[in-house]
Amino acid sequence: MSIFLVIFMYAAWSSVFSFGKMALENSPPVFLTAFRMLFAAILLLGWLFIKNRSSLKIGKKQILPLLALAVFSIYLTNILEFWGLQHLTAAKTCFIYSLSPFFAALFSYIHFGEKVNLKKFLGMMIGFAGFIPVLMLETGSEGLLSAFSIFSWPELAIMGAALFSVYGWVLLRIIVKNQTLSPLYANGYSMLLGGTMALIHSLVIDNWSPIPVTAGHMLPFAQGIMIMTLVSNILCYNLYGFMLKKYTATFLSFMGLLSPIFASINSWILLEEAPSWQILLSTSVVSMGLFIVYQAELKQGYIVKKGKDPIPAPATVE
Repeated sequence: MSIFLVIFMYAAWSSVFSFGKMALENSPPVFLTAFRMLFAAILLLGWLFIKNRSSLKIGKKQILPLLALAVFSIYLTNILEFWGLQHLTAAKTCFIYSLSPFFAALFSYIHFGEKVNLKKFLGMMIGFAGFIPVLMLETGSEGLLSAFSIFSWPELAIMGAALFSVYGWVLLRIIVKNQTLSPLYANGYSMLLGGTMALIHSLVIDNWSPIPVTAGHMLPFAQGIMIMTLVSNILCYNLYGFMLKKYTATFLSFMGLLSPIFASINSWILLEEAPSWQILLSTSVVSMGLFIVYQAELKQGYIVKKGKDPIPAPATVE
C-alpha cells in the first residue's frame, strides 16, 4: 500500500510545476519563494503550536542542522527552480529534476555508507542515458540563455535545484534518524528560515512598489500560492519525510522519475503545453534504470521489510 502512496505523492507534487509556471506570470522567482515558504511555515508551525506549543522548543544542537536544511532544501532549491522554470516548460523542468537519483546515490554513500554496486551503477547509467534526448530539446525561451555545449543556464539552474534539494532531504533524513525533530517540525522551521532568507534577498533585488506582484493580479497570485503550498509544502514535503522512514533517499528519488509523465499531463491541461514525445520516451528509458536500482537496493537491504529499522545508521554526520 505504501508504494501507491509514494506514486500518489509524486503525482500531486508534479502539478506544482504547472501552478508555479502560472504564478511566475504575476511575480518574480525570489519573492515567490519567500511568500510561499513563509505562508507554509505559518500554517504548519501555527498548527503545531495549537497542538502542542511546548514541543516547538529547539535545542542548540538542532539549530545548525535546521539552518543547513533551510539553506539547501528551501532557499537555494526554490530560487533556482523558479528562475529556471521561467524559461522552460513545466514538463521539462520536472524531467530535469529527475537527475535527483544520481545526487542521492552520491550523498547516501557519503552520509549513510550505502554502496553503489555494479547492478545499481548499470541502472543509473541507463537512467542517465535517458536524459540526453531531453537536454537536446529546446523549449520556452531557453535558446536565448545558452551556457555551453547542449546546456542552457535555465537547465543548469534546475540541475542545481535538484542537487540542493536532494542534499536537503539527506539532511532531513539525518534529523529524522537522530530523532532530534520530527519531519513536521523540521520542515516548519526550515521553511520559516529559508523563507526569511528569500524575503531579505527579494528586498534587495526586486521592485517593491508596493510589492513585487503584477498590478491587478494579487488574487490569482494568492490562489496559486495557496494551491502550491497545500500540495507541496504541507502534503508532499511531510509525506516525503515519513516515507524516508521506510525507503532510502535514492529509491524515493528514482520513484520521482514517474513525475514527468504526470507533469506532462498537468501542463497539457493547465498550460496547454503539448506533451513532448522526447520526454515520454526518455522517461520510459530512465524508468528501466529505476527498476534495476530498486532490485539492487532490495538485495542490499536498504529497502527494509516491515518491523525492521528502515533507516541504516549514517556513516558520518556533519
